[in-house]
Amino acid sequence: MLPRYAPGDDVGPLEHWPFDNPASDYRILCGTPVTSGRIDAGGPGHTTRFGIWACTEGAFSCIEQGDEMMTILSGRGRIIDEETGDKTPFAPGDTLYSTDGKRVIWDVTEDVVKVFFGHKATGYPAGQ
Repeated sequence: MLPRYAPGDDVGPLEHWPFDNPASDYRILCGTPVTSGRIDAGGPGHTTRFGIWACTEGAFSCIEQGDEMMTILSGRGRIIDEETGDKTPFAPGDTLYSTDGKRVIWDVTEDVVKVFFGHKATGYPAGQ
């Protein structure tokens, strides 16, 4: 059976994903956000990956690693494009798209869980 994720679904166990990827250049801006996740398909050595990501309340800046389509399963906040200042709010059921190399701010106001599909033309290195 294919994985099915809908707002409010239990996504199963996730691993702690520390803010330590140099390529993402993480900067904590507010609070003490903690991230976790799981890669369900693809990942290091592949040009695509699919998985689950979660983050507790707080704000951080990062450089997106790969083009990514995501659907918010729970939580609320906004993503801010650091170049343009555009603010995109998100809530359960919203689907968003980000692009490889874009610096954004994740402003998480309610613990968030998302399902994502990413593509990186040069392939994902280990540890991302």
